[in-house]
Amino acid sequence: MTTLPPAIATTGQLRASGHTHRPLRVELRENLLAALADGRDPWPGIHGFDDTVIPQLERALLAGHDIVLLGERGQGKTRLLRSLVGLLDEWSPVIDGSELGEHPFHPITPGSRRRAAELGDDLPVAWRHRAERYAEKLATPDTSVADLIGDVDPIRVAEGRSLGDPETIHYGLVPRSHRGIVAINELPDLAERIQVSLLNVMEERDIQIRGYVLRLDLDVLVVATANPEDYTNRGRIITPLQDRFGAEIRTHYPQTVEEEIAVIRQEADLVAEVPEHLLEILARFTRNLRESDAVDQRAGVSARFAIAGAETIAAAALHRATRQHEAVAVARPVDLETAVDVLGGKIEFETGEEGRERAILEHLLRTAVADTARVHLRGIDFRLLVEALHDGVTVMTGEQVPAADVLAGMPVLGESDLYDRVAERLGAQTSGERAGAVELALEALFLERRIGKDSAAGETVYG
Repeated sequence: MTTLPPAIATTGQLRASGHTHRPLRVELRENLLAALADGRDPWPGIHGFDDTVIPQLERALLAGHDIVLLGERGQGKTRLLRSLVGLLDEWSPVIDGSELGEHPFHPITPGSRRRAAELGDDLPVAWRHRAERYAEKLATPDTSVADLIGDVDPIRVAEGRSLGDPETIHYGLVPRSHRGIVAINELPDLAERIQVSLLNVMEERDIQIRGYVLRLDLDVLVVATANPEDYTNRGRIITPLQDRFGAEIRTHYPQTVEEEIAVIRQEADLVAEVPEHLLEILARFTRNLRESDAVDQRAGVSARFAIAGAETIAAAALHRATRQHEAVAVARPVDLETAVDVLGGKIEFETGEEGRERAILEHLLRTAVADTARVHLRGIDFRLLVEALHDGVTVMTGEQVPAADVLAGMPVLGESDLYDRVAERLGAQTSGERAGAVELALEALFLERRIGKDSAAGETVYG
């Protein structure tokens, strides 16, 4: 929850309040140490990095280093960088009207120094929220030095200022991030001649624009992301710039199914209820793809794959519930096929697998379903259900078959509480959840070759 900024309007009032100026790296270091000492999590919403990436990142911040994160797509690099904002002071004083957000006690531009000398303690103060102290730039081939560093502003020259006047300069993203964090995504995509423009900023902390050398004493933390594949092939970080990053940290995909599920649950915008076991299937499906020899692992399988899958099956459930007038939309295993239909394009397959993409996806999905069912339904005796299906009973389900119809079509097993035990294992309570639970059991029996299955036109019959 955002609090109101302090009611301090002049430099004199700020000085009287006891406020002290802290360099950015000191501010980050002290706030991180305070969070760790208080037992607060400085990295909310970050899963799977606790014992690997986070300790390295914290050491880099304590050391005051600029940081580059290396990792395949969809590993949470950008989210991790954005979480750095939480380590900044919530409100920070700036000289009111300052183009670079300079601290009232430490002006760095000629114009602000002149105002500070003229006004003294009456120099007006404004307050900037920490969210405004983080700037992000996606590196693209058309990014220019003017975008990052700055250029001469022809409008100011036309107003009568001379070309030698530093106030004719229009500052770029990095100087405007003074006393803040500037993040550059996909740094290797930045043209090498543009990367050169960052050298002085990161080492000498000054900027050079069209022959001007301005000693601005910039206080900026530069952080960046890069895909290792781009880093070595499509583009590269030039050696002098790489040398200026104090920390180079490798990220990775979630290392456990539980961490994968946590990411999906946190990031997916679900328009219907998606039971936990379906998220587990999607998590295992994603992990199977990352381990498959048929998939180009250099490109990686993004966490967005599983997130989009969860959103797709939720949408399929909402579509069915609306058309069939179900009170509550609940995703079921039958909806998993809809995810395969639309997510294939997010995967890059190895050369030689042309034409087999769909078969590979379906095989790995079936493996994920079988593994999930084995974990949750182990030890349950399904002989009565198998015998009933062998005796000629069939069960029909499908993308547009309501949950009530699935449950009504299940064979009667006398006094057996089989369906209740399956529902209990999967935490199913509503009719939609119970229908999904028995669908998972039926699919598992089919994958074990204990029953048959026919699918056509969006309908599936087990028998």
